[in-house]
Order: sequence, then structure tokens, then C-alpha cells
Amino acid sequence: MNESLAKYHRAYADFHWQVPEQFNFGATIDHFAADPNRVALLWEDSEGRRARLTFADLREQSNRIANVLEGIGIRRGDPIMLVLPRITLWQAAYIGALKLGALVIPCTAMLREKDLVYRANHSGARAIIAPVELATMVADLKKECPSLRHYLIAGSNRTGWTGLPEAMLAASPDYRLAPTKSSDPAICYYTSGTTREPKAVLHSHAYTWSHQYTGKNWLGLTEGDRHWTTSDTGWAKAAYGVLFGPWMNGVTTFMYNGRFEPRRELELIQRYGITTFCAPPTEYRMLIKEDLGAFSLDRLRHCTGAGEPLNPEVIGVWRERTDLTIHDGYGQTETIILAANAPGMEIKPGSMGLPFPGHDVHVIDENMNETASDETGEIAVRVKAERPPSLFLEYWKNPEETANVFRGDWYLTGDQATRDSDGYLWFVGRADDVIISAGYRIGPFEVESALLEHPAVVESAVVASPDQERGAIVKAFVRLKAGVARDDQLIRQLQEHCKAITAPYKYPREIEFMDELPKTVSGKIRRVDLRRREESRKRK
Repeated sequence: MNESLAKYHRAYADFHWQVPEQFNFGATIDHFAADPNRVALLWEDSEGRRARLTFADLREQSNRIANVLEGIGIRRGDPIMLVLPRITLWQAAYIGALKLGALVIPCTAMLREKDLVYRANHSGARAIIAPVELATMVADLKKECPSLRHYLIAGSNRTGWTGLPEAMLAASPDYRLAPTKSSDPAICYYTSGTTREPKAVLHSHAYTWSHQYTGKNWLGLTEGDRHWTTSDTGWAKAAYGVLFGPWMNGVTTFMYNGRFEPRRELELIQRYGITTFCAPPTEYRMLIKEDLGAFSLDRLRHCTGAGEPLNPEVIGVWRERTDLTIHDGYGQTETIILAANAPGMEIKPGSMGLPFPGHDVHVIDENMNETASDETGEIAVRVKAERPPSLFLEYWKNPEETANVFRGDWYLTGDQATRDSDGYLWFVGRADDVIISAGYRIGPFEVESALLEHPAVVESAVVASPDQERGAIVKAFVRLKAGVARDDQLIRQLQEHCKAITAPYKYPREIEFMDELPKTVSGKIRRVDLRRREESRKRK
């Protein structure tokens, strides 16, 4: 066993959860605010506007917001929808609501009216905080969402709305935190709903506390760092790397409010002296197509990727160009990081890494028995005798779905993987995405990774397409680079390319070119839509 692996096993064995009986993330902000010069947030938007906030600024702003909410009648446990883009008021409102003991429901500003109506009515939300640009759409919720009584806008007062900035000016800068227990509900995320109505993922205050380890043991944060996670505000990824992970460790974060542009992202890393960086693989794929040598990335020392599996070829090119290895990690909306390539650990490109300290992670079969090495099974976390405080409490108001994933001693993630002889985990796909063709089990990610190595391919999605002879065949939907001809010759070329990159039985027997692939509002490809389309087509 090499030294890095031995060091990991020692740290994993020595880890013990020591959750305080009472915890409120707002207290952490107030603690770091004792140093009036400690910078919490650097911010910029696409128009070039900039902001710099200290922890003391955030303490005062969040206290004022807590007082505003309490003044309009919001009480502990009341659900509040937070529908703000990447503006600094998002953090202040989030922290202020937690200080009050309210239940925060983070929502991306990309959601449409029907999405917000569902969340408001399911949660019984009492208040909503929204940006000016969504005011007209959100106002239409009034007749459909009877529980919503208070509409706060990130702008000036207007009919039917309370202007939050103005209300803050009139509120006290002091606030006494609610004495919340670590086990009390704090946050409710709604999943993107790739197969059904969104599930309400209910987290406790202990979840926010647990993210200190996300920051230290995966993002690699240390004193003096400037961290940038590129996630939008509505997703659990923002909790990992924009809010709780860095600020549980008192580290400065950077946030950019603008659309993704590879050259702009690299310029911002250079200009702000970003030291630790986390982005989804899709962004890394675009970044490596730029001239990285044209940017000074000398201060960048640690890179992570999450949100989807990371292709080995992307890791290789990034390392070749920057001398840095992207550390992949695996987690869910329901959890913090469950498996990771930790700083200093030997990395096997393409692997999710090893189980994260505090989590007894296994790959199990349908009988709840651990699989053999390199055998596909479901990723599961042991919850008995000790349940990690980082796991969600339940699918709120859905006991059937909760019982479906908490079975016996396990929390079942619904994700398929293998585990090699060293304990490293390798993602295969969602349980309902795995393709079984002529007895072979084929993970779509492997085929998609192979296709992405072809210079003509921008994006791909792979699903099972019904076939009388084989039960199913591998079907690939491909988005090409602009100007590339769509013809049978390219189809054959892509098929031969896949055979050369991965096991020949995995190659896509059918390929269809598309202008755009169907996606959720969080940007994940909806394979379920493509799979249903194939099933419908083959039935005709």
C-alpha cells in the first residue's frame, strides 16, 4: 500500500462525528465577523460591477434581514422560498433566514411559474424573496398559492411587494440567534425531477455544520484561500462550495453573476487570484479548448469537479496544461460529499475516489450484500448503528419515497458503481440509466466519454433503445461542433472511434444528431426523455 493510500485509511479510521447539540450557521458568520477586516465575499457581474463584503458586513446584513422577516410575522419553522440569482443579497438572506430558524427553500432563478407554484404549495411557504426581473411572474403566484402571504423583492418597494433593501435600512443591525438544535429542519431542496415530480429533500442544521469537512477534506481550503465554485444559487452544489463549505472554514469566496464563457472564467481566475476552484466537468471540457497558456494561473493550487462524472481525458489535458489534477467528488442533493479524491491522495483518472470520512460507503447488490470487486451494484451508505448527520432527514411529506431509499441498514443512492480492489469507486450510471444489451450491462457514461474524445462532438447522451434481438441496443444522441457535416460517414467514424476507446460491445449501434439535448433546469441531460422517445418510436 502506497503512503498516500495508507494516510487516507488512517484519517478515515480516526474520523468521528462530534455534532454539537445546538447549531446555527449564523453563529459561524458572527464568529468570523469578530475580525472586521476578514473578507467573506468578492463579487462581480457581467456588466463589470463589483462588491467586497467582510464577514462583519454579512453579520449586519443577515441580522437586519432576520429582523425584517420576524417583523412581518415569520416564525421558527416557517418555510421561505429564496429565488435569487448570484447576487450578494442571496447569501445575506439565506443566513438571515437561518438565524431566525426559518426553513429555507433555495430555488434557482431559472425556474418557471409552474415550478414555483409546485414548491410553494407543497411546502406551504409563507414568504418568497425574488429578484426584480421575476416580479411579474412571481406576482401571478398569488391566486394559486394561498399560503404565500409575504412577497419581498431585491429592489425598491412596489405594489404588492416589500422592497427588501429599504426594509433592511429600517431594521436593527442586532439580532439574537434562534437556539436551533442541530437536528432541527433548516433547508429543503427540491430535486430537478428527471423522472417524476420533484422530491423535497429536507436537511437539518447539522447538514450545514457537516460541510466544514467538504471545505477542508475535498475543496482543500486553508487559511488565506480565495475559493470559487461556479454553481448557481438554487442547487445543493452552492451549499457545498459557495456558502457552507468555505464559510464554515472562514475562507473568502468569489461569485460571478453572468453566463459561462470559458475565456471570461479564466480571466477571472487570473485577475482575482483564485487559489481553489470547483466546476462541473462540462465547464472543464470547454476550458481545455482555450489557450490556457495565455492566462496566468499561478495562484491556482487545487481544483475539484462534481455534478457529473469527470472524463479521464479532461483530467489528463488539464494536468498537462496547468500541472494541476482535477479532484473528482461524488455527492447528492441528499448528502454532502460521499466519495472523493482528497488533496494529496493518489488519483485514478475517471474514479470518484474513496469513501469520504464519516461515511461507510459500499457497493451492494439487490439483496443488500456487498458486491465483489469490479462488479456493478448500487452505491449505499450505512446508517445503522450511526447515521451520518450529513444525510438528509427525509423526503418531506413523502414517507413512501423515504422508505424506498432507507432500507435495512442502508441509505440507497440510486446510483450504480463498481469498487476496485483498492476501494476506489467508479461511476456507472443511475440505476434506471444502465443499459442491458445481449446480457451485457453498459453504463452510458463510458460511451458518452468515448464520444466526447472525438473532436467533432460537443455533447452526447446515451440510452437504451429497444431491440428485438438484443433486448436493447446502445443509442447515442450527439450534438456536433458548428460546421461539421452530419452524414453516414461520420456515424461510422464515431462508431469505430468508440470501439477503439472502450470495449467494442459498448459502441452505439445507432447514432442520431441533434441541435440540442433535452436538459433539466440545472443543466443535466434528461436521458429519461430520450429513452421514452426511443420506446415510443420502436412501438410504432
